[in-house]
Amino acid sequence: MTRGRRVRPVLLVALLGVVLLALCLLSLALGAASIPPDQVVRALFGDAPSRFVDNVIWSARVPRTALGLTAGAALGLAGALMQALTRNPLADPGILGVTAGASFAIVLAVGVLGLGSFYGYVWFAFAGALVASVLVFLLGRLGRSGLTPVKLALAGVAVTALLNSLTSAIALTDPDALDRYRFFTAGSMADQDGATVLRILPFLAVGAVLALAAAPALNSLALGEDVAASLGRRIGLIRLGGVTAITLLTGAAVAAIGPVVFIGLVVPHVARALAQSAGIGPDHRWLLPLSAVLAPSLLLTADIIGRMIARPTEVQAGIVVAFIGGPFFIALVRRRKLAEA
Repeated sequence: MTRGRRVRPVLLVALLGVVLLALCLLSLALGAASIPPDQVVRALFGDAPSRFVDNVIWSARVPRTALGLTAGAALGLAGALMQALTRNPLADPGILGVTAGASFAIVLAVGVLGLGSFYGYVWFAFAGALVASVLVFLLGRLGRSGLTPVKLALAGVAVTALLNSLTSAIALTDPDALDRYRFFTAGSMADQDGATVLRILPFLAVGAVLALAAAPALNSLALGEDVAASLGRRIGLIRLGGVTAITLLTGAAVAAIGPVVFIGLVVPHVARALAQSAGIGPDHRWLLPLSAVLAPSLLLTADIIGRMIARPTEVQAGIVVAFIGGPFFIALVRRRKLAEA
């Protein structure tokens, strides 16, 4: 690789980092009560012009922005890793039932078992994410044609619909659980404190390390399982590490902000397009970090739009993301069908 081609990926990541930093500043400044950027910066450095500004920034918007960064990066990494492991461009934790599995398990733990603490129900989120993903893969393999991208997506949609129905049935039996569920299921970072970010960080850190460590092996797996095995890759170990990372990343993100879907679908495709333009190619050593930067950018953008279009109330970020991701998913499915025709 020439010097120019080595520099371009670094410049791309730096540019995306600047964009993400600008979105963080907008997230801190905009809302029901907009605060000028200079006052935001002063508040961050302990020189807020008023107690009101200090409370809004540190009590509400800093935790919210931090959740957007951490949970968004987790969902982006999980989506990129899932697409690489399955070699399926339609793969996404939300579409393949992983998010629905985590949500169902959380509602089950809270509504039926009465577990109210994060460390009480987050383990159920991990278990639900894992069971749902295994079930979707088993259903997707049925039939003579075996596992195909469209069959896997259809199996995920079916399992997601079933789990969402069961989740709603549990929530409807308890009025208090229903109130919490209606807000939770929309996917939102509002009304969270800094403790939530600290609680999910250990799980996200382990998941991110596992995902990034698998990048070289994912490059080999993209050439086919036989080629990867001939290169000395242990396929079973790669898949085990990948599933563990996806479970940790998705389960912790869903436990923190609810079932936000389509981020893991959209972001890896955008990352691949940007990587191609920068001359990187399909190298997961770059695609995974790019996804980890692009995903929080998308989530924060959706959150900012949701705050601004319905002031003084707001539209949850998960709803805004769905408006973006739904047409994107339909376009991908149509393109796959045309390619296979």
